[in-house]
Amino acid sequence: MMQNSDQFVEGILEIVEEAGKKYQGGVSVERKQFIPVTDSMPLETNVWWRIDDAVCVYIDMKNSTKLSAQEGDRVTAKIYQYFTETAVRILNHFGASYIDVRGDGAFGLFDRNKIYHALCAVITFKTIIFHEMKDVTQGDQLMIESHAGMDINTVLVKRIGIRRAEGQSDKQNEVWAGKPVNMASKLASKGAGNELYISDRVFNIFTKDNSEMVMKTCGCARGGQSAGKVDIWTAIDLQQEPIFDFKTAYKMQNTWCEEHGRDFCVGIINLDK
Repeated sequence: MMQNSDQFVEGILEIVEEAGKKYQGGVSVERKQFIPVTDSMPLETNVWWRIDDAVCVYIDMKNSTKLSAQEGDRVTAKIYQYFTETAVRILNHFGASYIDVRGDGAFGLFDRNKIYHALCAVITFKTIIFHEMKDVTQGDQLMIESHAGMDINTVLVKRIGIRRAEGQSDKQNEVWAGKPVNMASKLASKGAGNELYISDRVFNIFTKDNSEMVMKTCGCARGGQSAGKVDIWTAIDLQQEPIFDFKTAYKMQNTWCEEHGRDFCVGIINLDK
């Protein structure tokens, strides 16, 4: 027993020593133009890849902790599956280069030339939540809502973990170091039901491109009653919130209009070059 214990402790010391040597050896960074395919990402080397202007969309279920506490296992499981699987499929449909599931939500990374695909993905999911999911789940007397965040910035990525252990599947995952995922997650957490918060970095791109489809709605309520075009973005002051590296975010509550949503979605997607 003592010998086994000694071997156990020795194994830990070896892990610590090896990690320290890798740290002292430093890392190298290679720049990539686009978000790479997962299988090609470095694992056992000290090489990280850098992608400039990666767009992150983070979609989260609102009040999921309360849901898990109040509902039984089967209801909780089917809600999580319904929400998360739909989010993943929508992100994929709009061309996310990388998708990861995080508990009760998911995030997608898009290349810079698909920033409007990313925006349409969020609005589409918000529309599904607001107009479809609540109808499907009303039999269980559940109210499903989401909140989402969106940012653009530089990311570093590599795979970290063990290639294969004891005949089990790979114990590894991609690590995304940088601000887009972190900032998009924090922006999502600020939102109320079905709100999207974007960073000023994203908003400045929208402003520069100056598309009315992105900055205004058709003004229709559900059913086609138009009140005229109106601005959809509301500025939110973040100066008292040091967790953000920008001073202003922009909030949007709209979903696709039943009458004009399809045309808006196609028009916005076509803004990507």
